[in-house]
Amino acid sequence: MNFYIIIPAHNEAKVIAKTLRSLVNQTLPAKKIVVVNDHSTDDTKAIVDDFVAKHSNIAVVHTVSSDEHLPGSKIINAFYKGYETLDDAYDVICKYDADLIFPKHYLEQLASHFNKNERLGMAAGFCYIEKNNNWVLENLTRKDHIRGALKAYRKSCFLDIGKLKSSMGWDTVDELLAKYYDWELLTDESLHVKHLKPTGISYNKASKYLQGEAMYKLRYGFTITLISALKLAYKKRSFTLFKDYMSGYFRGQRHNLEQLVTEDQGRFIRQLRWKGMLGKLK
Repeated sequence: MNFYIIIPAHNEAKVIAKTLRSLVNQTLPAKKIVVVNDHSTDDTKAIVDDFVAKHSNIAVVHTVSSDEHLPGSKIINAFYKGYETLDDAYDVICKYDADLIFPKHYLEQLASHFNKNERLGMAAGFCYIEKNNNWVLENLTRKDHIRGALKAYRKSCFLDIGKLKSSMGWDTVDELLAKYYDWELLTDESLHVKHLKPTGISYNKASKYLQGEAMYKLRYGFTITLISALKLAYKKRSFTLFKDYMSGYFRGQRHNLEQLVTEDQGRFIRQLRWKGMLGKLK
């Protein structure tokens, strides 16, 4: 099974060598690994170039985008810079962050899952962060959600969902559309991936409305957005975030932003969300 991996990287000099080393040492090596060096001003380029010189399956693309680290658009635009350099001889395509350490058998285990189930569209392990010298689960989302940091897609699923959306919410809409097209998702609790930088640590204030805008673009509707915003704000213990999420939703509505899904897909997504929320009340 051929794995192609794309790693967008912006000023990741402190961590990217660990990520690449963990991928180079896989029991099932990736056929191709493309690092997209996105406007780095530190030693990221030199570190990646060193790996490229030593490993024939690693390549690098240098690109210049905005300095602003907005979740969604920046990272997916960088992803496509790497994707454009690849052929289509892959079975599984991965979008991985540049601050992860994978266990040695990670890709081999994913290949096993994909081989066992032809309707498996996406698969991943779990992110762990270091706290008090212990690696603990980075518990930000449901256990059946595949984190944006470590996405792996079967080729036909990736094409069915229209690839990745260059928007905040890309790592939610991909799963919802996979389900819409009747693909299955799998998260393997035995696969512990070390996440060296906690999620969201480098997002700036300009991104504060994007979560709410994403809920609008996903056609959640007011009620589901309200419940989701309350839940997210409660998890992060911040009423200000709740206000930002709702403001973002109304901004999306006011500016009539382009939505990420069709009306029919939106109906499916709302039904799925209600089913999930009501299931928790039982």
